[in-house]
Amino acid sequence: MNHTVTEIGSFVQSNALQKRFNEIIPGGSHTYAKGDDQYPETSLPYIVRGKGCHIWDVDGNEFIEYAMGLRSVTLGHAFTPVNEAAKQAMDLGINFNRPATIELECAEMVLDIIKGQEMVKFAKNGSDATSAAVLLARAYTGRDMIAICGDHPFFSVEGWFIGTTAVNSGIPKAIQDMTVKFKYNDLQSLKDLFDQYPNQIACIILEAEKDVPPAPNYFKELKKLCHDNGAVFILDEIITGFRWHNGGAQTMYDIQPDLASFGKAIANGFALSALVGKKEIMQLGGLQHDKDRVFLMSTTYGAESHALAAAMATIKVYQQEPVIQHLYTQGAKLRKGIEQSVQELHLEGHFGVSGKDCALVYYTKDQQKQPSQPYRTLFLQETMKRGLLAPSLIVSYSHSDQDVAQTLDIIHESLQVYRKALDEGIEKYLLGRPVKPVYRKKN
Repeated sequence: MNHTVTEIGSFVQSNALQKRFNEIIPGGSHTYAKGDDQYPETSLPYIVRGKGCHIWDVDGNEFIEYAMGLRSVTLGHAFTPVNEAAKQAMDLGINFNRPATIELECAEMVLDIIKGQEMVKFAKNGSDATSAAVLLARAYTGRDMIAICGDHPFFSVEGWFIGTTAVNSGIPKAIQDMTVKFKYNDLQSLKDLFDQYPNQIACIILEAEKDVPPAPNYFKELKKLCHDNGAVFILDEIITGFRWHNGGAQTMYDIQPDLASFGKAIANGFALSALVGKKEIMQLGGLQHDKDRVFLMSTTYGAESHALAAAMATIKVYQQEPVIQHLYTQGAKLRKGIEQSVQELHLEGHFGVSGKDCALVYYTKDQQKQPSQPYRTLFLQETMKRGLLAPSLIVSYSHSDQDVAQTLDIIHESLQVYRKALDEGIEKYLLGRPVKPVYRKKN
């Protein structure tokens, strides 16, 4: 142990706010992943500020945070160069009746760093971009069906995706039936879909990588299979973009999708997403063609000046400083330290980490080594009690060596409790109800 781990104080003020949040905000949160059901009911802090990778709640409790802003904050909270750029842009006005010059400047910068893409359009969130890509693919091909990777957890809040989940209430069955699934790293599963639905699939969409890397030549063969069957190849880089590589996972894996969506890390937490792609497809949303028009991402706030300025400042930091290298380095330290704790406490097969070092996630399993929400809750309960807010272990540029070392100390202590729960029964250590998956039919 390198540091003394001190338990945080109470959640008195946070607990007092919980009822008020839930009375006027459905679910008590504007984002399901931030909801009460995703955290132990004994640990539901409400945040008032953050700096770097540290946050403080209304009770004054301090946490080291991971997966900050649902993975959107990769440089750090209140990162000075980004915030200053946004403030300067705001002083010049943030929204006009005609395009601002910063829209062109930011577009050129994005296309310069994401090599090979020809056009870009901005919006506010990842769902905007992925759904716009699907819209373009349908218009371009004249087809209706969509093939999504069933191994990847989220693509959009729109019906074409949500209709495939357990939370499909309100989505017409006709829309649900237009989306089918294939498996990652399994070309045959996609071939089977093309055979089952000949000349009906407009596009395929998948993330570049989640827990396992792409098989050798997978993307090149996937793209060929897609094009041989007349479909558009869409790559979802909402998470991998500006984390795997400055130019995205498509640069790392040397693959050129027809369309790609970027978001989250592009502006260090400011609301911005980008759809990039081939001109022959993207221009269907423009004015300089003689085909039927596509109403493409026409959003009032899509190109707010301060968000674009934040994106440009963020990209400059990526270009001038070793951001990506730092993410991999600190993630590797976390992986190594956690593996040592797991070995020492004989937790092999019960707790561990997976994914790339720059985007680590952890798994929690019970006595039978089956995935367990109660044990995830216990881990969250014990780490939060000690000042760590870690729904995953995804690092930022602000996670210092000291932060990582303190994190490992907290995790080691928490895993000692995990070990006791496995040996003596989790009911002895878990307080309250377990967390629940977002995709579920009933509350």
